[in-house]
Amino acid sequence: MRSFSRTRVVLTTTIVALTAMIAACSSPPPPPPPVVQAPPPPPPITLSSTVVERASAFRGYMARAGAVSPTFQNGEQIQASLKLGAAYETKSFMNGAVAYAAVLALQDPTFVASVREVAANPTQRQEMINNIFSNPSYAAVFKGSDSAAGLIIDTIGGDGLKVYMAGKAVKQAAYDVQRSSWSKATVVDRDGRLAAAKSLSTTPALAESADVAVLQQASTGGQSLGLTPRAATAPYQPVVIRGLAVAALAALGAAGDSNLSYLDAISNDPGTANCLNMSKLNLYQCLAVSKPHYEDVFCLGQHILIDTGACMVKAAGASLPPEPPPPPKLEPVATKKTVAKKTTTKKKSPAKKG
Repeated sequence: MRSFSRTRVVLTTTIVALTAMIAACSSPPPPPPPVVQAPPPPPPITLSSTVVERASAFRGYMARAGAVSPTFQNGEQIQASLKLGAAYETKSFMNGAVAYAAVLALQDPTFVASVREVAANPTQRQEMINNIFSNPSYAAVFKGSDSAAGLIIDTIGGDGLKVYMAGKAVKQAAYDVQRSSWSKATVVDRDGRLAAAKSLSTTPALAESADVAVLQQASTGGQSLGLTPRAATAPYQPVVIRGLAVAALAALGAAGDSNLSYLDAISNDPGTANCLNMSKLNLYQCLAVSKPHYEDVFCLGQHILIDTGACMVKAAGASLPPEPPPPPKLEPVATKKTVAKKTTTKKKSPAKKG
C-alpha cells in the first residue's frame, strides 16, 4: 500500500515536471489585436457670421435697387431713390457678392457632399484647405461644382439684370418726365446731395436680422432657398470661383470667424471692384453738373442702376440683353418741286466767240 502511494507521488511529480518543460518550450500566446480607433468626425459646416451678414446686405441692396420705380411725381422721390441707390461701399459690396455666392453654392447637395467626403479625412482635409487658400480654383474640382456654379450665375446674374433693367426704365423716365414742368426746376442744395452720395458710398450696407437668420440656416443646409440647380460649363468668372472657394472652405469647417482675414483675401476681385468704382466716379461727375430734377433721374438710371447692374451681371458670368439697333435714318420725302428740279435740264450757255 505504501509502495503504491510512493509510485503515485513519483508519477504525479513527473507529470508536473513534464508539463512545466512543455510549457517552457512552447511559444507565448499571440498578443490581442490592436484596437482600431475610428477617425474623428469631420468638423461641422461653418460659415462666419460676418460673411453671412455681408451676403444678406448684398442681397438686400440688389432687391431694393431692382425695385426702384421709374414713376416720379416730385423731386423728393428722386432724391430718396438716389440715396437708396448710392448706399453701398464698393469693397464690402464686392465681398458681399462673393459671400452670397458661397451661400448659394452651399445649397447644392452634390457639391456639399463631395466636399464633406474630403473633410472626413484629416490629412486630405488640411491639404485641400491649403490648396484653396493658395488657389481658389481648386474648389471647382469637386463633384457638383458645375451645378453650384449655375446657382451662382443664375441668381446673382438674375439679380444684376433686374437692377440693370430698372435702370433702363429710369433712364427713359429722365426724358419722359420733362413733360412735367416741376422736373425742369433746379435741384435744391445740389452740393449737399452730392456730398450725401459720397458719404453713403463710404458706408457698408446693413443687413436685416431676419434675412441674416435665413441665410445662416441656408449655409448649413438647414433651410432651402427654393433654387433649382443648373449645370454651368467652365470657365467661370472670378465671383463664381471665389464663391465656390468660400463654400468649399465652409464645408471643410474652415470658414469660421477665425479665418475671416483669409476669406477676405480670396474674396477680392479687382476687375469687379474696378467696375463698381468707375460707376461711383461717373455718378459723382454726373451729380456735380446736374441741375434740373430730370438730370438727376438720368444720373440715377445710368450711373447707379445700369452701371451697377451691368457690373454684377458680368461678374457672375451672365449675359446682358443686346442693345436695340439705332433707328434708321429718315430719307427726305420727294415733293413735286424736287422731282421737277431733278427732271429739268440745264440750258447750255452759248459758246463765247473768239
